[in-house]
Amino acid sequence: MENECRRCSWVKLNDPIYVKYHDEEWGVPLHDDRALYELFILETFQAGLSWATILHKRENFRRAYEGFIPERVAAFDDAKVEELMQDAGIVRNRRKIEASIVNSRIFLEIVKEYGSFDCYIWGFTDGKPVRESCELRTTSPLSDKVSKDLKKRGMAFVGSTCIYSTLQAIGVLAAHTDECDWSKA
Repeated sequence: MENECRRCSWVKLNDPIYVKYHDEEWGVPLHDDRALYELFILETFQAGLSWATILHKRENFRRAYEGFIPERVAAFDDAKVEELMQDAGIVRNRRKIEASIVNSRIFLEIVKEYGSFDCYIWGFTDGKPVRESCELRTTSPLSDKVSKDLKKRGMAFVGSTCIYSTLQAIGVLAAHTDECDWSKA
């Protein structure tokens, strides 16, 4: 679709990376564990920042986080944390970096328990997207429930707002605005 298409109001039309993300990725039901893991980790880094900041650092994150292979990230040690803290290409927040490592370990525990992260996260909606406009709110009973479960498991930077955004990104919440051409896709 071209730029004359109607998109969600949050899309920065002067930012080709943002437009591409909206048009090709955001809200598309995602079931691949590696892709789910990448978006999950990126969303936790986004807490308190703009999504545009994260999108523009995404390739740097892919490099620094060794292709977003959860087993590799789960094995990061103190030396790797220090290396990441020196990497200007990513968000250099020690608490978020350390949380990403712990969260990776818990992600792998969830995979072991459920067979896949896909089964876990989509299990909250019986495998079906829930239609809800992105302009409605920033949390929901669903994001509250998922956030509570992840926190109980020991994850950090997984508050309801962060999880709500993640659920939208991976298509669990079908959240394109009614005016957006992608809401009919």
